[in-house]
Amino acid sequence: MREAFFAGGCFWCVTPIYKMYGVDKVICGYAGGDEVNPTYEQVKHQETGHRETIKLVYDPEKVSYDRLLDIYFANVDPFDSEGQFIDKGFSYTLAIFYNTDEEKEMAKAKIAKIESESGKKVQVELLPYKNFYEAEEYHQDYYLKNPEAFEKELIESGRKKR
Repeated sequence: MREAFFAGGCFWCVTPIYKMYGVDKVICGYAGGDEVNPTYEQVKHQETGHRETIKLVYDPEKVSYDRLLDIYFANVDPFDSEGQFIDKGFSYTLAIFYNTDEEKEMAKAKIAKIESESGKKVQVELLPYKNFYEAEEYHQDYYLKNPEAFEKELIESGRKKR
């Protein structure tokens, strides 16, 4: 099993997508900042330098890292430097936290392709993996625990059209 870490804006909104594509576990949390064990309120209020991030635990025989990158870029606005959809602020900005040079190079290639095809600058930071802290339990599998609220969040955020 391997792990991947993607900051894609609101972690609630991107969690179920990866489960559809064969990822074994998707864990909501916080990555990249210096505060140890940050809380949701601290991260949400931009107090820690962390981004809302998902940790993917996957079998590369079932789904490749390359495929995970494709899923990531298909579900974010890679050109928004302020956050994602209605969620604005540093903690909602995009980042790929890579574990290996190979992951870094794969992500760089995806970004270069998107920039070449669009003529726009991609606003995704590529950062070496530093840390990951699991979010509070009520954030985990939010879409299963609160399906009506989750659906409302997707629509109100602009991620899903009515």
